[in-house]
Amino acid sequence: MLTLGLVGVLFVAILLPETGSTLPHHSTSLSLPLPVRDSSAEAVTMVDRAPQREWHELQIRSGDTLGKLLRDQGVSAAEVHALVTSDAALKELANLRVGDIVRVDVDEAGSLRAIERQISQVEILRGEFDGIQWQAEHIKREYERQVRYAEAVIEDSLFIAGQRAGMTDNLIMQLANIFAWDIDFILDIRQGDHFRLLYEELLLDGEKVGDGAILMAEFWNRDRKVSAFRFETAEGRTEYLDPLGNSMRREFIRTPVEFARISSRFNPNRRHPVLNTIRAHRGVDYAAPSGTPIRAAGDGRVEFVGVRGGYGNVVVIRHGQAYSTLYAHMRGFASGIRTGSRVRQGQTIGYVGMTGLASGPHLHYEFLVNGVHRNPLTVQLPKAQGIPEGERKAFLVQVNRLRNQLALYSEANTLALNDGR
Repeated sequence: MLTLGLVGVLFVAILLPETGSTLPHHSTSLSLPLPVRDSSAEAVTMVDRAPQREWHELQIRSGDTLGKLLRDQGVSAAEVHALVTSDAALKELANLRVGDIVRVDVDEAGSLRAIERQISQVEILRGEFDGIQWQAEHIKREYERQVRYAEAVIEDSLFIAGQRAGMTDNLIMQLANIFAWDIDFILDIRQGDHFRLLYEELLLDGEKVGDGAILMAEFWNRDRKVSAFRFETAEGRTEYLDPLGNSMRREFIRTPVEFARISSRFNPNRRHPVLNTIRAHRGVDYAAPSGTPIRAAGDGRVEFVGVRGGYGNVVVIRHGQAYSTLYAHMRGFASGIRTGSRVRQGQTIGYVGMTGLASGPHLHYEFLVNGVHRNPLTVQLPKAQGIPEGERKAFLVQVNRLRNQLALYSEANTLALNDGR
């Protein structure tokens, strides 16, 4: 068990300088409670103002409709019609799925006074009849947030290491996406690489319901350390930045298919696997299961969508004046992808296939600078804009706070492991 002295030390974390890092030899996670704002007075006020309801829960079964459910409770068809046509938001009440819970308040005369449906874990759509008309209200609860710590050494893969540290697949993908521009998780990862991070855990009524954002992460890859810090600008834009305030993002992601396998590299003298002739291979092939989503490497405008000879189904995206990217052998195109449409970095533009001259399902990806093919694996990628100069001081204060927190969690975690042996 952690001693009381250690617990006391933990809450003086922000005042302590960062400790030196050492190579962890295990995978683990740790959480510490955060102070919670007392909102009991506010809650009492809300309850006092709320009308007293006699809610009756109805679970949606196969074949149920809103009209059928309400008629079974004695509500007339005219009232049901008035409900769903009185407010555009209340139409959503009719979009029922098997297993949904609808709560209704029906008086003794069979008149519907209120109805609500759970839209998500934290959002409820409620309709209330005030005697004259229906009023719609979206009620949204706030998650409780708890900071957690995780660290792991990679012995086989990032996913397995993250899972050993208690991280969900979603959280592991967050980590991979943060460092995607600096680390190629297909080529660069080596046994012994390691990472540690702080992230938010989301709770409702004290129970975990999901993961929030990664607040800070450090990754050691091939004896180099890369750090990232989450920061929200005054405009409300959230970015991951390096310790100097430069964006972790680049204008282009290095790999348009997540965790695929490189089956053929950029090679001007490659022998074509289908034609069996020497033909320049001006891109990189990523082998992946048919149907795997393909992401746009950067923001841009679609220049071409269609069939192009041996390339099969192709998308070409123009990124400003100098850059363009090509994606070939697609099984199909994503909805909304057409010539002239705008796309955002990371947006799904199509799906891996083997159309054209392809010996198996894969993405053929090309990167061009001023019309000249460059090796997508080695070309220098321009960085995205970093922190606004006027917000640099606030960012550096946050960096120092997060570093101190991370160092303290790491030390507490080490002591807890040693104490349990």
